[in-house]
Amino acid sequence: MTNIIFIKQQVATLAINIQNTVQLLQDDCTIPFISRYRKDTTGNLDEVQIEQIAKLQKEYEIIVKRKEAILKSIQEQKAGSPELEKKIQQSFDLQELEDFYLPFKKKKKTKADVARENGLEPLAKIIMAQNNEDIDFISTNYLNENINNEEEALQGARAIIAEWINENIFVRKQLRRLYQRKASISTKVVKTKKDDETAQKFNQYFDWSEPLSKTPSHRLLAMLRAENEGFVKIKIEVDTDEAYDLIDELVLKKQSSSTSQLQLAIEDSFKRLLNPAISNETLHEAKVKADANSIQVFANNLSQLLLAPPLGEKRILAIDPGFRSGCKIVCLDEKGDLLYNETIYPHAPQKEEAMAMKKIRSMVNSYKIDAISIGNGTASRETEFFIKKIAFDKPVQVFIVSEAGASVYSASKIAREEFPNYDVTVRGSISIGRRLSDPLAELVKIDPKAIGVGQYQHDVDQNKLKEELDNTVIRCVNSVGININTASKHLLSYVSGIGEKLAANIVQYRSENGPFTDRKQLKKVPRLGEKAYQQGVAFIRISNAKNPLDNSAVHPEAYGIVEKMAKDLKLTVHDLIANTEKTAIINLENYSTPQIGLLGLKDIIKELEKPGLDPRKSAKVFEFDPTVKTIKDIKTGMILPGIVNNITNFGCFVDVGVKESGLVHISQLKAGFVSDVNEVVKLHQHVQVKVTEVDEDRKRIQLTMVI
Repeated sequence: MTNIIFIKQQVATLAINIQNTVQLLQDDCTIPFISRYRKDTTGNLDEVQIEQIAKLQKEYEIIVKRKEAILKSIQEQKAGSPELEKKIQQSFDLQELEDFYLPFKKKKKTKADVARENGLEPLAKIIMAQNNEDIDFISTNYLNENINNEEEALQGARAIIAEWINENIFVRKQLRRLYQRKASISTKVVKTKKDDETAQKFNQYFDWSEPLSKTPSHRLLAMLRAENEGFVKIKIEVDTDEAYDLIDELVLKKQSSSTSQLQLAIEDSFKRLLNPAISNETLHEAKVKADANSIQVFANNLSQLLLAPPLGEKRILAIDPGFRSGCKIVCLDEKGDLLYNETIYPHAPQKEEAMAMKKIRSMVNSYKIDAISIGNGTASRETEFFIKKIAFDKPVQVFIVSEAGASVYSASKIAREEFPNYDVTVRGSISIGRRLSDPLAELVKIDPKAIGVGQYQHDVDQNKLKEELDNTVIRCVNSVGININTASKHLLSYVSGIGEKLAANIVQYRSENGPFTDRKQLKKVPRLGEKAYQQGVAFIRISNAKNPLDNSAVHPEAYGIVEKMAKDLKLTVHDLIANTEKTAIINLENYSTPQIGLLGLKDIIKELEKPGLDPRKSAKVFEFDPTVKTIKDIKTGMILPGIVNNITNFGCFVDVGVKESGLVHISQLKAGFVSDVNEVVKLHQHVQVKVTEVDEDRKRIQLTMVI
C-alpha cells in the first residue's frame, strides 16, 4: 500500500480510486479503455490523471529498486547503522536517498582519503568537537613522514571536515532550498566565438543574467542550446556569503579555537564540493521542468493538429506547388485512393497558364472533384491565385493545407509500402490531399517531431518526448474512433490494445475476407485474443453493421444492458438509437451492474442519443488577404486574416499568407494578463491580426491581436 500513499501525495483523488486504477494497469488494461469504460471503478478519473498514476507507479518502482541497491551496497561494505537503514526504508525521495548513500559511494581517491591515510581523521574529529583546545599545539602530534608541519596537518584535517560537510544531509537540503529560491543563471560569450555568424542568433545571451526561478522554459532551453553549440558558458550562482552563513549555522556550535579552521573547511567544502554539485543539480532540475513544459506545449499542439477538422469523404484534387519544377497534381477518391497524377507548369519560368487551367478543369470534371487542397510551401499563394481564376462548372472549395512533414512521409518506408510505383513528389501530393479529408488518419504516419509544432523539441529529453507524443496520438485516435474498414494499419496500430502486429493482421484479414460486418469478427483475426478484443473493440466503428451499436462507442460488454433498455421500452435497439424522448425516461439505477455503474450508464445514454458522433468540427475554407504575397507586401498597421500555425509558451505564430510566420507575443493576445497561450488561441484557429513591426532583413514579423 506504500505505492498508493506515494501516488496519493501527487494525485487528488481517493486512495481506493488509485488502488483500482493501479490494479487495472497491472491487468494490462490500456489508459483509453480505463478512462472510458471503467469510470465507476476509477471514480471518473480522466486520461491525464490515469497517465499520471501510471507514471507515478513506475517512479515508485524505480525508487524501490534504487533503495534495494543502496541498502545492499551499504550492507556489503559492512557500514551504516540500523538507524540509517530505517531512514532509507522510510524515504521515497530519490535525491534524499542519494544523499544518504553519498558517504558510501565508491569514488576516486580524494584529498580527504589521502588525509585519512596520513592519520589525520582524529585531528579532524577534535576540530569538529569544537572544544576550547589549542588546535595548533595538538596538530604537532600528527606530524609524520608525509606530514611535514602543523599547517599540512591542519590542511589535511580540513579536507576531511570539508567532505563531512559535503555529505551532511541537512547542509545539502538547506543549500538546495537556497538555490531553488535565489539562484541566478548567467551566460557569457566564448570570446573566440563572438563574431561567429552562427552565434549571432544567440547574441541575446552573450552577457545575460536573471533569477533562475523566473527563467521561462524556452529561454532556458535556448541558453542550453547556445552552450551545447559552444557559443556561451552558463553559470548557476547564489550569494556566497548567504551560503556560508547557512552552513555556519548548521556546523558551528560555538566560538572556539577551532572556529577559524572550521570556517576555512566550510569555504573549501562549498567552493570545491557543494557549489559545483548543487549548482549542477539545480540546473538539471530546471532543465527537467523546462523539458516537461516544452513537451506539454508540443503535445497540446499535436493534439490540436491531429483533431483538426476533417473535410470527410470527398473527392480531392491535391497540389504540391512549385515554380521551376512545376505543381504536382493528384486526384483522390472518397477513400483517399489515387485516381490520377500529373504535373502542370502555370508559373515562371514556363508560364503555361492556359494549358494548366485547361488540365485542372478537365481533372475536376472527369474525377468529380469536390475540393482542392494546396500545400502551403513554395509558390502556395501564387498557385491559390491561379486556381481561383479558373471558372469551374460547379462550386469547388479551395483549402490551403499545412505541408509540414509531407516530405518526411513521402520518403518514408510507410509511403513506399503504400505507393511503391510512385516517386516522392506524387506521395507528397497524396499526403497533402489526404490530410484535408482526414488529418488524423494521415498525420499518424509521420514522426510527430517532423510536423514542427513544438518549441526546442530537439533539445528536450527525447525518450520523454516520444512517450508523451505517443500517448497524445493514442488519446486522439481513441477519442475519435476508427472505421475498421477504411483505416490504414498505421492508424489501427494506435487503437487501444491493438499495436503494430495486430493492426497488420487486421488489414490482412480485411483484404482476404472483405469488409468487417460486425465487431465479433475481430475475434477471428489471427493472434487477436480476448484481452486485445476487450481493450480495442469499442474504439473501432463499423458503418452499416448488422448491429447498429457496432457503429457507436458502446462497448459490447454493455450490449445486453442496451437490449434490456430497449425491451423494457417495447422498442428494438435500432428504434432506441437517437430517440431522445425515450432515453430521457430511462431510470439508470434499474440497469446498474457490478462492472457498469451510473457513470458508465450515463455515457451509454449519451452515445445512444448521438451514436458514433465525430468530436471534430467540420473543415472551413479560409482566405488570406489577396494583396499580400511576400514579406515586402506587409506594412506596419495592416490588419490581416491569419491562421495560427504554432503555439509556444511565449506566444503564437500566425501564417498571414507569406513564407514567414508572424509572432503574436503572449502580451499581445488580448487586453489584460494572459498566463496560458492556449486559453486564447488554438492551433489552426482563424484570427485577425495587426502588423506592429516588419524586419525584412531578419525576416521577422511582429503582430498583435489587440486591435
